[in-house]
Amino acid sequence: MLLVGEVCKQLNINSQTIYYYERIGLIPSLQRNQSGYRVFHSEDIEILKFILKVKSLGLTLEEIKQLLELKQGRSLTCQAVYNHLKQKIDTINKKINQLESIKQELIPLLQECQTKIDTTNPNHQCEVL
Repeated sequence: MLLVGEVCKQLNINSQTIYYYERIGLIPSLQRNQSGYRVFHSEDIEILKFILKVKSLGLTLEEIKQLLELKQGRSLTCQAVYNHLKQKIDTINKKINQLESIKQELIPLLQECQTKIDTTNPNHQCEVL
């Protein structure tokens, strides 16, 4: 069994992150020792490792919660993981398309600003936007 500080060092996370995960139900309420300190069993650490791994892949805490529920119910099949990851990739692709569209709108404005800077007083009030 490890204390919060030891787990934080081992996983390189902030203790407030652990408390937050516990508060929102992402990790189960931790047991406490006789002194009242939270203690982690190996299963608790494995859950935290899982959370950190999938969070680093860009999954939201809600998405992670769904995966954990499947994992705890022993229903985290390859098909379930595939479905979640496919949905995440689709979401990312939509965001990429939206950002590309915004970029294409900004490029002409930037070019217009550059033209105004080159041909007029650069401190003149900009009317591009």
